[in-house]
Amino acid sequence: MPQGKVVSAVDQFREQALKCPFPAAVELIGEKWAFLILRGAFNELQHFEEFQAGLGIARNILSDRLAKMVAGGIMQRTPDPSDRRKVIYSLTPKGEALMPVVLALRQWGEDWGSGPADIVLVDRNTGIPVQKICVQSQDGQRLRHDDIVWASRSEAEVAARKGKAA
Repeated sequence: MPQGKVVSAVDQFREQALKCPFPAAVELIGEKWAFLILRGAFNELQHFEEFQAGLGIARNILSDRLAKMVAGGIMQRTPDPSDRRKVIYSLTPKGEALMPVVLALRQWGEDWGSGPADIVLVDRNTGIPVQKICVQSQDGQRLRHDDIVWASRSEAEVAARKGKAA
């Protein structure tokens, strides 16, 4: 922008939207079958046939989505040591990092869609249900939509340094 030109909120939004990581993430995992495949992988489905039977998805669609997730680094393909004709699909660390995203969407669906499911996600060690996903401040306080605002990374880093020094 030329110096002295007034920048509107819409112009600022447009400029930042072009740099936003959200569209690329949605492109990779933002459709129904990708999320159902992720859910299957989190529930230890590993073979093509397990995903196909467990999801009721057409073979060509499943093949396409698995290939896209492998290419995107979400899942990996490895030969099955018990049967070299088969392939094991498993989550990569990048794929495992999607757990909060999948869980947040599930929880949102329970609150605003189909209602509570018959099964819940629990801590393996205690059997206690996990807490709802929420946005939290650095000190753990739950934040609502009105409590947050976007800021430049450099401004946020300065604020964090000041907060630690206080």
